[in-house]
Amino acid sequence: MKLRFLGGVGTVTGSRYLLSDDRHRLLVDCGMYQGVKTLRRRNWAPFPVDPSTIDAVVLTHAHIDHSGYLPALVKNGFHGKIYCTKATHELCKVLLPDAGFLQEEDAKYAFRKKFSKHEKPEPLFTEKDAWEALKHFESLHYHETFEPVKGFEVQFTPAGHILGSSCVHVHHKGDDRTVVFSGDLGRQNDILMRPPEPINKADVLICESTYGDRLHGEVDPESDLTEIITKTAARGGIVLMPAFAVGRAQMLLYLVHKLMGEHKIPKLPVYLNSPMAIKATEIFCKHHKEHKLSAAQCELMDDKTEFVRTVDESIELNNVRFPCIIISASGMASGGRVLHHLKTLLPNPRNSVVFAGFQAPGTRGDALVNGADDVKIHGEYWPVKAEIHNIDSLSAHGDYAEILEWLGQGKLAPEKVYITHGEQLASDIMRKRVCEQFGWDVEVPELFEEVEI
Repeated sequence: MKLRFLGGVGTVTGSRYLLSDDRHRLLVDCGMYQGVKTLRRRNWAPFPVDPSTIDAVVLTHAHIDHSGYLPALVKNGFHGKIYCTKATHELCKVLLPDAGFLQEEDAKYAFRKKFSKHEKPEPLFTEKDAWEALKHFESLHYHETFEPVKGFEVQFTPAGHILGSSCVHVHHKGDDRTVVFSGDLGRQNDILMRPPEPINKADVLICESTYGDRLHGEVDPESDLTEIITKTAARGGIVLMPAFAVGRAQMLLYLVHKLMGEHKIPKLPVYLNSPMAIKATEIFCKHHKEHKLSAAQCELMDDKTEFVRTVDESIELNNVRFPCIIISASGMASGGRVLHHLKTLLPNPRNSVVFAGFQAPGTRGDALVNGADDVKIHGEYWPVKAEIHNIDSLSAHGDYAEILEWLGQGKLAPEKVYITHGEQLASDIMRKRVCEQFGWDVEVPELFEEVEI
């Protein structure tokens, strides 16, 4: 059996891993690249292997950097099935068509405003392509063993990152070898999600390293939010929270309403301006047994939030000038309705913009949290006068200490560990930490490297 690293190496996006034997190919994750332009260009390059030669795809979770290239894969010839957990399937029904719609809208906007170098900008894939890809999906429960490709037995275990997220266990019957892909690992004491389930067996482990070089620290996110929201409201400003539609949006809604209920912050209108996040919140409430919140807590969060569904409602919200809280996708300010809010709110020093977690290099979120004086949105530069905050402790990724704790909870004794899904420095530091603590053979692979398992 061979493993080839087609993405998610040297960066936190574009997760793609290819397992193969003499007869079959199994792709684990099929993500889009996000961030700096050199990475985004990879989305437009031909897929590293002919999509028609891939027999099946298995997803760790629904986030676009792990699932977002699927519509393009199907469009370019993939004919097999796509396997994932039940909640991941439901979330992909929201995320993938939305991604296609945004691709189309961005292409149209670039054409109208003439800020693309292409005479007629085209989307990578369309909303129709996304719905076509969803016809290939098949969902399963955690711990249910299935055979997506002859000779490959697969099982999902909870990864604690977002709803439906999983570690993918692949057992190759011919070689009697087990490979485990961590996917994105959650926190040991997350506000909403339960911790990732320990792993007890893996001959080879592929482990993420988003926070491989840092700790989240002991900062209380509730205290930070209390101070930011209270001060912003007192000066008549608006708090804008760019948030990933899946996971962070629900956490921020929960925390904001909790703080209001405890009278720690003023009672302000709370708007969720993202059709995708609204649907994801409904799915989150439906699957309340997979996270820490009760059905009653989910219902409270749902009832106290004003959902902004239509374009007209979003435009109207952009004209609001009274203190309020707006949560809108995307979490790194790389696209979506949040961009229109940023154009309106960034030039005003009374306002605050609060990011919640890792900002990939090259994204607007990364530029803003690192003190940019202005940012480019829709072909124009907008001055940054608003206060910018990043509450890193709200991240859905475990830091290096939490990943090491997770690795030590099971009965692992892998022959080989590959560290992926991190910036180069973070991955290398994570490699050293795993090697020093456990004495395992640990390596950071190179893009497109192929190894024998």
